[in-house]
Amino acid sequence: MSDDIKNPSSEKPAAYRVLARKYRPKDFSDLMVGQEPMVRTLTNAFETGRIAQAYMLTGVRGVGKTTTARILARALNYKTPEIDRPTIDLRVPGEHCQAIMEGRHVDVIEMDAASHTGIDDIREIIEQVRYRPVSARYKVYIIDEVHMLSTQAFNGLLKTLEEPPEHVKFIFATTEIRKVPITVLSRCQRFDLRRIDASDLVGLFTTILGKEGVEAEADALAMIARAAEGSARDGLSLLDQAIAHGGGRVEVDAVRSMLGLADRARIVDLFEHIVKGDAASALAEFAAQYEAGASPPVVLTDLADFTHLVTRMKYVPDATGDQSLSEIERVRGVEFANSIAVTALSRMWQMLLKGIPETESSSRPAGAAEMVIIRLAHAANLPSPEDAARRLAEFSGSDGARAPQSAGYSGNGGQPTSQAAAVSAMSRQPDAPAQRAQSGGATVTMLRPVPQADPAPEPVGRIEPVPAEQPAAVPLVPVKSLSDVADLCTKNRDIRLRALVRAFVRPVSVEAGRLEISLANDAPKSLVPDLQNRLQEWTGARWMVILSREAGGPTLSEAESQAQEARVADARQDPDVAAILQRFPGAKITDVRIKVQETEDEPETIEVAAVAESAEGDILPGDDIET
Repeated sequence: MSDDIKNPSSEKPAAYRVLARKYRPKDFSDLMVGQEPMVRTLTNAFETGRIAQAYMLTGVRGVGKTTTARILARALNYKTPEIDRPTIDLRVPGEHCQAIMEGRHVDVIEMDAASHTGIDDIREIIEQVRYRPVSARYKVYIIDEVHMLSTQAFNGLLKTLEEPPEHVKFIFATTEIRKVPITVLSRCQRFDLRRIDASDLVGLFTTILGKEGVEAEADALAMIARAAEGSARDGLSLLDQAIAHGGGRVEVDAVRSMLGLADRARIVDLFEHIVKGDAASALAEFAAQYEAGASPPVVLTDLADFTHLVTRMKYVPDATGDQSLSEIERVRGVEFANSIAVTALSRMWQMLLKGIPETESSSRPAGAAEMVIIRLAHAANLPSPEDAARRLAEFSGSDGARAPQSAGYSGNGGQPTSQAAAVSAMSRQPDAPAQRAQSGGATVTMLRPVPQADPAPEPVGRIEPVPAEQPAAVPLVPVKSLSDVADLCTKNRDIRLRALVRAFVRPVSVEAGRLEISLANDAPKSLVPDLQNRLQEWTGARWMVILSREAGGPTLSEAESQAQEARVADARQDPDVAAILQRFPGAKITDVRIKVQETEDEPETIEVAAVAESAEGDILPGDDIET
């Protein structure tokens, strides 16, 4: 029984130890939180006796580099009455374990390279390595922040590092692996300690708080995990602070106030106002968050994080399973991912990346953040550069083609927005031809406004989603066959989709707003949704692309090949062609082209291209033959 228990009143209470030190990992089982690959490699190496002479541990601050170095030194010098060999099974403390973990063992020398950078410090190590350890199996040198060593110090260490005595091991730790010379790295076994996932940090916090007897809200722990940015030490320091701030309980409001964060639900509301182009509502929401104590740069950073989350959900559906996400982020994030084009999300992300440092360096961060929000709301109503160029080309012509859909917010998974519908209505008016006026010898294109009899288009600043139950509109561009679909791809310069349609799509039925197809073997899985989205964008109508179980007709490429083979077979039956093939042994038909008649009096002709071999075996090109 300890002295504290025997006479508690005679001793002072033990000094408080912060959570990061109190729950520092003591063996490899504790390191399994986030560092499974490294633990697995070391386990296999120790079991097979393949122990390196030097290790290099690298990673961001707080992921456990120094702690891992101490555990590794403990494993190298592990000794109990039953076990006297290096092992990773450290559940039973050995003779040297306690002293090593406390940093006071005589044979485990820890050195901070930030304060011992010169060649003289390395010379001292070189002189000491020849002496055997006092009590442990190995003499272990742990050099933290090794990248701080000078060039001379690195050069002086090379020979000893390459051929150290058998009783010496080196363990290096650094946050700047690129600053370590490659000559040193090549002599070490390198382990990259990765950032700890937010979900793993939440689990670690929950376990520690259970041992401490502290209650906590799940959303509060998720906030701390996100703020830690993959560092267990930073996260535990913030958790310590949150416990003190909340008076022994970790609550969402207390953590938000401590970190200067905005409510995640309010960040989602701000995001919605911005993507709708409602600058006034967005500014009002930001002002409310600012008055509640949120920091302007933190608000923009949270906004960027949610933009990244929505974009990621478009391509990684499993992203919703992250434990650090709140329920509103999961639900509404999926809704936004299904309704906002990736071009709009990418543009918003780039503007936030530029706006966050501007806000942080500004003498008026709130005003700078408001200007960023105004720019974001204004940009939400702008088309993508591709759409802008396409609209300009279409409006400059006289064909009255419909402007393509804007890449901005759409409430129905890629359906045409009201802005695009308004532009479309303008371009469809029969009495609105392009008016051209000469000004200084240059042609100026003018567009007539929509007649007042038609419903007025909605303001550009507010783009509302199209209801899901709205009936399909008549396509502005007629699509009656699979060839029309390929022509649409050509017109809109989507060469990749045109090649996929020609090679893999077998038509079953083609109707207005409905395309039933089957796919050839090896067709990409994304072909059907890509084709449906492009048809909706290019025609201005809702399309259903259905994958049928029927075999369907031949693909466009197969149909062209079959037609060409039929023309070649017909050409062989022509008397003139047959006479030429007989006159030139070895000649063969290479192409057959049907020349379309331009007038009713002009007869339809067929051009046959052929090549022949000479008596010496040379290839002689033949003239085109008209029949």
